[in-house]
Amino acid sequence: MAAAKIKKGDSVVVRSGKDKGRTGTVLQVLPKEDKVVVAGVNIATRHRKPSQTNPQGGIDRSEAPLHISKVSVADKDGKATRVRFEERDGKKVRVAVKSGEAIDG
Repeated sequence: MAAAKIKKGDSVVVRSGKDKGRTGTVLQVLPKEDKVVVAGVNIATRHRKPSQTNPQGGIDRSEAPLHISKVSVADKDGKATRVRFEERDGKKVRVAVKSGEAIDG
């Protein structure tokens, strides 16, 4: 399996689709499906009938997974950047291509 270029907690920018240009934090990564869940992005609504557990019913809104190719890691200036891996001080770290800064380390 390839190393993860996007991880939980990363700040990302949506590159395509209805939420293009929006930013958020990665809440969950689903590597088997190549998807990520981003806070406040790709909101899905679901109309629920009243039940014993939820007697009021109503509309549930939650984040739906996005394909990982639709998001890019946000650089310190908030713009999208690609990620490369480099070895620094004997450790493999993720590096932002535009700025050359280490993302996690």
